[in-house]
Amino acid sequence: MSSFFTSSIGKKTLLSVSGFFLITFLCVHLTANLMLLVESKEGPKGAVFNEVCHFMASNPVVKVIEPVLALGFALHIVLASWLTLQNRAARPVKYARSEQSGNAAWTSRNMYILGALILVFLLIHLWNFWWRIKIADDVPKIGDTEMDDTYALVSGLFKESFLYCLLYILGGILLGLHLSHGFGSAFQSVGLSNRVWRKRLKFLGYLFAIVIGTGFSIIPLYFMLGFGN
Repeated sequence: MSSFFTSSIGKKTLLSVSGFFLITFLCVHLTANLMLLVESKEGPKGAVFNEVCHFMASNPVVKVIEPVLALGFALHIVLASWLTLQNRAARPVKYARSEQSGNAAWTSRNMYILGALILVFLLIHLWNFWWRIKIADDVPKIGDTEMDDTYALVSGLFKESFLYCLLYILGGILLGLHLSHGFGSAFQSVGLSNRVWRKRLKFLGYLFAIVIGTGFSIIPLYFMLGFGN
């Protein structure tokens, strides 16, 4: 069993499993973030998003999942780096670029670069939101309650900085590009792809990538266009 996990196939399988886990997280995270665009009929602007964030922050299940999520990210990054270095070491010194581009799509040939750029974006995202909410604790409270006004933090950042809006839109696009290949590749690595399903999974991968990339990009656009005022 230990030899399987140290083999190339084993590492690809673990990479795919961690990828599935992160894909699930992205779906939940995007759903929660889209609540920024939902207005409450009774409460003030951002009430729905604040309620969702408070639920996520106070839910004991989420608190248990948080370190598991961090481990999933770390595992995905380490395995991707390991496999990339391993593949480069095994590749012939002189490898024709034309042959390389003819055999694989641009996204598949640049998955590691896309992943590295997404990691940079993730660190900026954590600094802007997670650090301020969880560590610095400088988010304003709602009235006399213990609920953070997370909507004020997020909307304030996007309203005040055009550069941050562009950065987050770029992050959504990069994530979509990464997923356009990673989605189908994950199924293939765990043996769930065959001739019949390969094209279907490729289509689903593109569709999922568009939904996720567009979903995250819509949020800063919403505030750029003044709808969050």
